Amino acid sequence: MNREVRHAARVLVSDVRPVKEGDQVLITADDQAGQLVGQAVANEVEALGALPTLLTYPAVQAMAEPPQSVARVAEGAQHWINFSVGYHLYSNAYDLALSQGCVYLELTGMDEDMMIRTVGRVDNDLLTQVRDVLYKKSQAADSLRLTSPAGCDLTMTIDKAGDPFWESSATDIGYGQMLGGQSGVMIIRESVNGVMVFDGATWPPDELGLLDNPISMTVRDGYIAEFDGGPEADIYQRWLADADHQDAMIFDHFCYGFNPGVQHPTGKILEDERVFGCVQIGVGAPAYGSPVHSDGVVLRPSVWLDDTQLQSDGQYVDPDVAPLTDRLLASRGSY
Repeated sequence: MNREVRHAARVLVSDVRPVKEGDQVLITADDQAGQLVGQAVANEVEALGALPTLLTYPAVQAMAEPPQSVARVAEGAQHWINFSVGYHLYSNAYDLALSQGCVYLELTGMDEDMMIRTVGRVDNDLLTQVRDVLYKKSQAADSLRLTSPAGCDLTMTIDKAGDPFWESSATDIGYGQMLGGQSGVMIIRESVNGVMVFDGATWPPDELGLLDNPISMTVRDGYIAEFDGGPEADIYQRWLADADHQDAMIFDHFCYGFNPGVQHPTGKILEDERVFGCVQIGVGAPAYGSPVHSDGVVLRPSVWLDDTQLQSDGQYVDPDVAPLTDRLLASRGSY
């Protein structure tokens, strides 16, 4: 097996999702996922003295329930590392596994090249520092404004009492974990107004991914009211409407991307939403009962927290953040 794949797999289970001797580790990779990464991680889990269970099965729709056999294994696992393209975040199986103390690491659609670039060749401790600084600085503000050269111009109110998703867990059990290189801020969904433009990538639906034409949406009080653009906008509007749920159309979350291993969109949403300097927005709120959820990427964003500028044209300019992100770029490729 490629040396860099082995190294990245070891970093994943030693630093990103630390596995201890004797731990039960479930690794899922549906038939649309890269199978080599699952086997590489299973090998490294076993080398650490833990017990890996690698399960492959036919792909299902994102957020759908996994096969019942997978769900049962997840209940008894300390770690669930998911490579399946049809991810299980927000599913009942996910909720039950977390309630039993499992930590779910979402790596949907990751292949060997992505694992090398986004895990093996980055400073994961520094990624965590940037995540924490961005989250704390953003939560300290009252409002946020987002613009982009493609025409995005949104304002929103920060939710001071929101779900502390981006805070480090007080314990190492029972929570969802994302790939490094992303942070966020809690938004009052119904406060979002303006024009939202995805110009990097959008997924799902499966018909989309890399965008040839931007998808422009008018947002009023958190809900998408109008769509504009080429055929991609028509596909997106139809897919959201087919969900037949009003909260499929609501602004769901706001995230920053800063993984130095991702310099441009590739069509794989896991890394697209971590393009260095991007903003990623979720549409469709599972917390409100939406049966669907989608992620879209805004390239070259400018972001203001109250009256202080955090990003300018995709560059982090805040004096507390910029030195850290400069170090991330400088450390890329070294380990």
